[in-house]
Amino acid sequence: MDVITTTTDLAAACQRLASHDYVTVDTEFLRESTFWPKLCVIQMAGPDMAFIIDALADGLSLDPFFELMGNDAVTKVFHAARQDIEIVYHLGNLIPAPLFDTQVAAMVCGFGDSISYDQLIYKVTGARIDKSSRFTDWARRPLTNKQLEYALADVTHLRDAYQFLKANLAEQNRSHWVADEMKVLTSEGTYRTEPANAWQRLKLRVRKPVELAVMMEVAGWREQEAQTRDVPRNRVIKDDAIYEVAAQQPVTADALARLRTIPRGFERSRAAEEILKAVRRAQALPKDRLPRIPKGRPAPDGSAAAVDLLKVLLKLVSENHGVAAKVIATVDDLEKIAADDHADVGALQGWRRELFGEVALKLKRGEVALAFQGRQIVAVNQDAPSPASGKPALRHAAE
Repeated sequence: MDVITTTTDLAAACQRLASHDYVTVDTEFLRESTFWPKLCVIQMAGPDMAFIIDALADGLSLDPFFELMGNDAVTKVFHAARQDIEIVYHLGNLIPAPLFDTQVAAMVCGFGDSISYDQLIYKVTGARIDKSSRFTDWARRPLTNKQLEYALADVTHLRDAYQFLKANLAEQNRSHWVADEMKVLTSEGTYRTEPANAWQRLKLRVRKPVELAVMMEVAGWREQEAQTRDVPRNRVIKDDAIYEVAAQQPVTADALARLRTIPRGFERSRAAEEILKAVRRAQALPKDRLPRIPKGRPAPDGSAAAVDLLKVLLKLVSENHGVAAKVIATVDDLEKIAADDHADVGALQGWRRELFGEVALKLKRGEVALAFQGRQIVAVNQDAPSPASGKPALRHAAE
């Protein structure tokens, strides 16, 4: 089994892969004790070759790998690509493109929401993937044969899944649907972790603007500290401590020490000093510069029932067209559509609008109804009343 440990061998392998129109990629990493993922192993395969890169090998430069990831002539195929791309972005300062995510493609092809790699491979090829090495220590050397076989299987079977899904998408004229989804995965904003926005990861357990200001300051400091020290956020200070600091706003070490969520002795640390400074900065803000507490727009009367109807319609469209509901619309999309016909949501744009959005708006306007046909629910258009019966004629909507 080929395990690459030198820059020369890596460059030669990447040069061979660059001659093909696609390459399958996967990574193995550790993140339990760090902020940034620690890359341990990279697996890659082309149509006629497959190999493993020992990313921890002494003296190995990953520059040839990053060069291949930036090659516009080669499609990079991942399954559930986000964490793998985050690693490439952090270490190589680039985002692989063009990109094909088989998990997204599988959802568009009707394999359900967020199908796992082993389930997809079984459904496409009938092969069973041994996942027993999934949670092994990928930083320990030497790597075992079982680990290497597991790692390699993640990219060799991926070739078959890619070819199957690519053909399926082309046959159904849905390739551009997946291309639209890749825009999020190839956006730098998806992978940037700006300290100023760190508070958005937290639950909004504040009632006053000054409390929100404290939470923003402390969360921003924690994010910067975690990145600088390369430790998980909760190793710096836990979320519950940020909530309590925002509520109590301690400005002295003694006051900080009295908080239930602060460990004993923490008030004497450098981190405690930084937290107190953050509290003081927030308290010093003039009233007109304090942040506003985000408030959701009040839901119109009957919107809950409207959302329920839209959920039924979404399930119906999803099943009829063989597309995972999660790809078509989110619950947030449905709530916004129920409140506003012109909501800025994905479900009212592009192919999603054609597939679901237009029918959803018709349902809101009473131009489409949901009805039973035998034991199944169907969407039907409501036409003008029939002269004979005085009742609306019904026919299937968007058949």
